[in-house]
Amino acid sequence: MAKSYSAEDIKILEGLDAVRLRPGMYIGSTGVKGLHHILWEIVDNAIDEASNGYATRIEVKLYKDGSASVEDNGRGIPTDIHPKTGVSGVEVVFTQLHAGGKFDEHNYSFSGGLHGVGASVTNALSEWLKVEVYRKTVYKMSFHSYYDEKAEKYMSGVPNEHLTDTKEKTEKTGTFIRFKPDASVFDTVNFNFDTVSKRLKELAFLNKGLEINLIDERVPEDKKPIAVNYKYDGGLHDFAMYLNEGKSPLYDNPIGYKTEKDGILIEFAIQHTSDFTESLFSFVNNIPTPEGGFHETGFRTGLTKSLNDIARSMGALKDKDQNLLGEDFREGLTAILSIKMKNVQFEGQTKTKLGNAEARQPVETATVEGMAALYKDPKLKDTFDEIIKKAQSAARVRIAARQAKEVARAKNSIDNLTLVGKLAACTGKKPELNELFIVEGDSAGGTAKQARIRLTQAILPLRGKPLNVEKKRIDQVLANEEIRTIISALGAGYGSDFVLDDLKYHKVIILSDADQDGMHIRCILLTFFFRYMRELINNGNVYIGMPPLYKVYKKDIVEYAYDDEELQKKIEIVGKGYQIQRYKGLGEMSAEQLWETTMDPARRNLIRVNIEDAAEAEQMVTALMGDRVEARKEFLAQNANFNKVDTFIDRVNI
Repeated sequence: MAKSYSAEDIKILEGLDAVRLRPGMYIGSTGVKGLHHILWEIVDNAIDEASNGYATRIEVKLYKDGSASVEDNGRGIPTDIHPKTGVSGVEVVFTQLHAGGKFDEHNYSFSGGLHGVGASVTNALSEWLKVEVYRKTVYKMSFHSYYDEKAEKYMSGVPNEHLTDTKEKTEKTGTFIRFKPDASVFDTVNFNFDTVSKRLKELAFLNKGLEINLIDERVPEDKKPIAVNYKYDGGLHDFAMYLNEGKSPLYDNPIGYKTEKDGILIEFAIQHTSDFTESLFSFVNNIPTPEGGFHETGFRTGLTKSLNDIARSMGALKDKDQNLLGEDFREGLTAILSIKMKNVQFEGQTKTKLGNAEARQPVETATVEGMAALYKDPKLKDTFDEIIKKAQSAARVRIAARQAKEVARAKNSIDNLTLVGKLAACTGKKPELNELFIVEGDSAGGTAKQARIRLTQAILPLRGKPLNVEKKRIDQVLANEEIRTIISALGAGYGSDFVLDDLKYHKVIILSDADQDGMHIRCILLTFFFRYMRELINNGNVYIGMPPLYKVYKKDIVEYAYDDEELQKKIEIVGKGYQIQRYKGLGEMSAEQLWETTMDPARRNLIRVNIEDAAEAEQMVTALMGDRVEARKEFLAQNANFNKVDTFIDRVNI
């Protein structure tokens, strides 16, 4: 731990000028994701205090005026004068880009966030920001943003005054920050409770014993604020248990290991279930890495090597037997891998993949060492028996599926073009411009074929509901003609063989009716993409088409409404004497109507599907598509609204 923490420890790399001019460079977007990003930056700073042993409690609060606050009981931002700038450490942190204590390794061994830009970017993109620091006495400072007419430019995050020592004595330590996102910057300034709650829960799992409180005051006057508390003394063990709720674990308790290798803190927890797909969730310095990286490579390699050694030690594999494959050991696996390291290099602005090659070998070594140590525990004999049996069963199915595929390749292969005979392909040769509409029903598919732009839009009608791939083995999945046709049409493979660069269509658009059956088809297709083409979702290639629910018209005036709320607005536009047509399905539309409402790139509404939180997506897919009826009923009772199609996307985040 640091001997002292003062303003001198804050390093400055550059100023703040460009943030408001190009906010997307710093927070990804000015939509909902960007809005929450400026909250995460402040939360991450508090988490870094906890991860490095300085804080035990964090409180996040959402206020009726649209502001949010984050308070921790850490050391508090340094309040003394910075030797280079001549102002307090607090002012430096909130007004200088790339300024923070994280650049000095004796203050923070490990840190997430945007490497020091967080506090200043949040300040720059807020209408106002207030900070209180508790260091024996209470220090206060505030900032605001405004348009300077004389200078003809926007002034961002300007201090109202220098840091003030109120002389108010306090026993507390730590920092309190409250800010209001600027409505002139963001498309929306309404924080989503579920989004905030899920991320804080995840952070509590990743930081064993840390208490995180969330309070939402945005409730009617006669209601009490919503308050939730997260604290997990079991850490990753509890995380694995949570992720496997609704599944059938092969052994009662997850197993895990924690160590340090080459200056990297490494921890993992695993538990196998009766499922057939792998669910690995990795984190670096508390930041999710859904696209993986060198730490995941090391973990998978180490797990395969150690479990093959264990299988031979148990006698399950003889000298003459070939090693089992990694995919055999990972069938039905739920795993959480969390590492903490210095000088992290994330590939891409949004930090989705770890680029530090030096992380691979320590993680591999730690995994082999950890599994060997766990195997020596006599209490875990039955656990390892179940793991090896599951892998051997997976291997038998894999070998049988390969043999069957080779025998039937001539007439049943996924590569056989007869499988996509019902695909109306586009003529364009540039995948980045091409769109594939997966359309519910032959009737609507025929209409879509008439409406489309033949150059760039391909149509694939579904004759029935595709297979729900959850709880199905890969050979069962590939036996389904609808699934095989989708794989063949996209041309990029599936599972571990999926290659994004081979994708024939860069927009994959699910187009189904706006009713319960249509919602079910969306769920089935999204589950398939989530399980077998997750990179397609991670890369932003999957969309939901938004057909209208209503046509409001009068003589030559026609308006379309996509939900009940919009219907009232359209009625007002059309005026007295209006008529309403309620569309029960895509098949009721003419080719012209389908084009102008749903397929015309200039006028249509599309929802891009993304994974904000892979762990929560895993839980929701299990609840919705698994075989536990009660879990599905509970989820649907809380979340389903079939007249508002974005509910599923917002809630499930896949």
